[in-house]
Amino acid sequence: MSHIDIRHAHSMDPASARRAVQDLAETLANRFGVEYGWNGDILNFARSGIDGHIALYPTELHVSARLGFLLSAMKGSIEGEIRRVLSERFG
Repeated sequence: MSHIDIRHAHSMDPASARRAVQDLAETLANRFGVEYGWNGDILNFARSGIDGHIALYPTELHVSARLGFLLSAMKGSIEGEIRRVLSERFG
């Protein structure tokens, strides 16, 4: 099993940051079939082969995900896509 752990700084107000994380979750749901839900300021997501969360803090996001065996082979491309989207949406 492989693990992704990304911290990304942001300077958005809490409501804007939450909307951006929500948009990201909707994109993940549409593209990869993940299910997601909020628990306070943490957005949990899962599907077969991946389980993780995006924690929303005042000045940063923390993305953590465990990849199953099959997706472990794609860790580099998955992590790269997450970093690209975070940079695009959160600067």
